[in-house]
Amino acid sequence: MSLTHGTKIGIYQIVSKLGEGGMGEVYVARDTKLDRDVALKVLPELFTSDPDRMARFEREAKVLASLNHPNIAQVYGFEGNAIAMELVDGQTLEEIISGSSGPEVPKSAGLALDRTLPIMRQIATALEAAHDQGIIHRDLKPANVKVREDGTVKVLDFGLAKAFAADAE
Repeated sequence: MSLTHGTKIGIYQIVSKLGEGGMGEVYVARDTKLDRDVALKVLPELFTSDPDRMARFEREAKVLASLNHPNIAQVYGFEGNAIAMELVDGQTLEEIISGSSGPEVPKSAGLALDRTLPIMRQIATALEAAHDQGIIHRDLKPANVKVREDGTVKVLDFGLAKAFAADAE
């Protein structure tokens, strides 16, 4: 299903592919109305051919778009079979832990406590904000957390998120 440079989905024009997973492919795309780059998650054909699954996906996109927290990647829009999200620069926590983040963190060293605590604190506050809105991430892993150059953490990919009833806690 890979899309090529220049392909348009609504107002979004594909620039390059970022990655892929079980829930679809992610591209850097240009928002042609607001003149900014976004991360565009495009669902596979398997999902888009099921009207019930698409209705659920759209409902979940709306719920996730309601999240507004500095440590959660913002959802910008929904266009057919794609969600436009904040494009977060930086490295995933998985890259940092594995040592592929550069010479300052040797592969065998892991993360020093003084670097780990601020990252974990920001992840916890992001999840707390989501939980306060009745949203459970359900796929939190190092690959779904980005750390920007300035140390700001962004929790990504709430694609498997589940809204829960406040009284079901």
